[in-house]
Amino acid sequence: MRKLFLSFLMLSLIAWGFAEAQNPQVKTADGVVEGLDRSGVKVFKGVPFAAPPVGELRWKAPQPVKPWEGVRQAHEYGPNPMQEALFGDMNFGTKEMSEDCLYLNIWTPAKTMDEKLPVLIYFNGGGLMAGSGSEPRYAGWSMARKGIVSVTANYREGIFGFFAHPELSAESGYQGSGNYGFLDQVAAIAWVKKNIASFGGDPDRITIVGESAGSMSVSILMASPLCQGLFAQAMGSSGSVLGFQPIATLEEAEKQGREKAEQMGCTSLAQLRALPAEELMKKAAVKGLPTYNIDNYFMPEQPAKIYVEGKQVKVPLLVGGNSCEMVPMAILGGKPATIENLKAGARATFGDNVEKVFEMYGLETDADVLSQKGVDLASDLFLAYSTWKWGHMHKLTGESPVYRYYYSHPRPDMIDKTKVAGLAGGVQEKKADEEAPAAPKISGAVHSADIEYAMGTLATNRVFDWQAEDFWVSEIFQNYYVNFVKTGNPNGLGLPEWTPTNGQAVAPVMHIDVETFQKADKQLEDRYEFIDSLF
Repeated sequence: MRKLFLSFLMLSLIAWGFAEAQNPQVKTADGVVEGLDRSGVKVFKGVPFAAPPVGELRWKAPQPVKPWEGVRQAHEYGPNPMQEALFGDMNFGTKEMSEDCLYLNIWTPAKTMDEKLPVLIYFNGGGLMAGSGSEPRYAGWSMARKGIVSVTANYREGIFGFFAHPELSAESGYQGSGNYGFLDQVAAIAWVKKNIASFGGDPDRITIVGESAGSMSVSILMASPLCQGLFAQAMGSSGSVLGFQPIATLEEAEKQGREKAEQMGCTSLAQLRALPAEELMKKAAVKGLPTYNIDNYFMPEQPAKIYVEGKQVKVPLLVGGNSCEMVPMAILGGKPATIENLKAGARATFGDNVEKVFEMYGLETDADVLSQKGVDLASDLFLAYSTWKWGHMHKLTGESPVYRYYYSHPRPDMIDKTKVAGLAGGVQEKKADEEAPAAPKISGAVHSADIEYAMGTLATNRVFDWQAEDFWVSEIFQNYYVNFVKTGNPNGLGLPEWTPTNGQAVAPVMHIDVETFQKADKQLEDRYEFIDSLF
C-alpha cells in the first residue's frame, strides 16, 4: 500500500510539474512573466508597468520598472489602488489594497504570440477616487475570445494620484505637480506599446477606453502631448474633462494642496511622505472628484484650447452615454420636486440663463421635474453635456471619424433585494431606493450600467436577474466595440449601419437597446449647442 501511495504521489508531482511547465511564459523588456492558460485564453495578471510609487516616489511621475531575474509569476491581480469604500457597485478580483498598485492585466487569445492582434486598454471609473483594473466587469475574457488582446491597468487615485503642492512642483523637473494618476495611465499605454507584441498584440493598433472617470481620462489623454503616437483609436463612455468650467490652473491646485496639507497637520513635504498610506488616505478623506490641473507637462494648457486648435491626438473616436446618467433629485438637494426648486438648483450652473435653459428642455410644470426631461437636465449637468462636447470638438478639429451613441437599455430587477447589501452593486441600488422612496421609477440606463453589456461581462455581476434580452443587447453593444477596436469603424454584419457625425448637419446618434437604430436628433443638437454658447 505504501509503494502504491508513493507511486501515486510521484505521478501527481510529475503531472503537476508538467502542468506548471505548460503555463505560458512571455519575455518582456523587464523580464519573463508566467501566466495561466484558461481554455484558450492566456491570462497574465499583476504585471508591473512602473516602479512602486512609494517612499520618495510618492507623488512623482511613474518611474521605470526594475528588471528582474528568472520567471515572475503573473497568476494573481496586483493590489488595488488605495481607496475608501465609496461606491457600492464595485467588486474586486483581489482584497489587497496598497500604494504599490501600478500593475496591469492581460488577456490574450494568441496561440503563437506573433499574430499582431488588435489591443484594448480599459481604464476604470470611480471618480478618480476609487476602482481597479481587477474589477470583474472590466475583465478581458469575452473580448479575448473575439480576437482582441484586452488589458486593464491600475492608476493612482485620490490623494495619491491627484495632489499638487509648491514643493512637489519645485522638485519635479518640469515645475509642475499633480496629475500622477494620468501619468500612470500614460506609462501603462507606453508599456503596452513597447511589450504587447510579445503577447500577440499589435502595438500599432491600440485602442484606449474608459467609463466615467475612465472616460474623462481618455478625453484628457487625447489632449496630452505625451500621448502623441501611443494609440490608434479611442472610446469613451459617460464623461470628459471638457465640461462647464475650465480645469484648475497649477496655482489653484497648489493652493488646494497647501490647504489640504494644513488640514492634515503637515507643514512639509517630508512629513506628508512619512505618513503611512492608510493614515494619509484617512486624513485626506477625499470624497469628491480630485483636482487635476495645467501642470506644464502632462497638460500644458486648457484641454478645450488644445481641442479647438486641433492639437489633440487625431484618432477615430467612439463616444456616448446613458439615458439616465443622473436623477433630478441630485439638483433638488433634498427639496420637494417642484419646478421652482429645480430652477433654484440649476441656477448655480446657468445663472440668469436658467429660464431659457428650462425652455430648451421643455421643463414647465412640477410634473416635468421627475420626468425624462428632468433626467435629461440632471444628466447633462452631471456629465452628458461634457461627453457631447468632447465628441463635438473632436469632430470639428480631429480630422478623424467620430461615432456617437445613446445607450438606453434598463437593467433588470435585482435577484434578491433582501440580500442586496452583500452583493456587488447592491449598496448603490439600495441607497437610491432609500433616498427617494416616493419618487416614480424612472426607466432607463443608469450611470455605469453599460459596462457589463459593452464588455460582454454580464455573467460577472450576480446582482441582477439577467434575461435573454440583456444578452441580446450585450451582443449588439459588444460587437460595435469589437469592430471599432479591430478597424476603427463599429460597423459590421448583423448590425444597424452607424454613420460618423463628421460632415453631418445634424449628428447621427446610434440608439442602443433591444431595438437598436440610428437617429439624427436636431432638438438634442440644438440643446447642446445652446448650452455650449453659454460657456
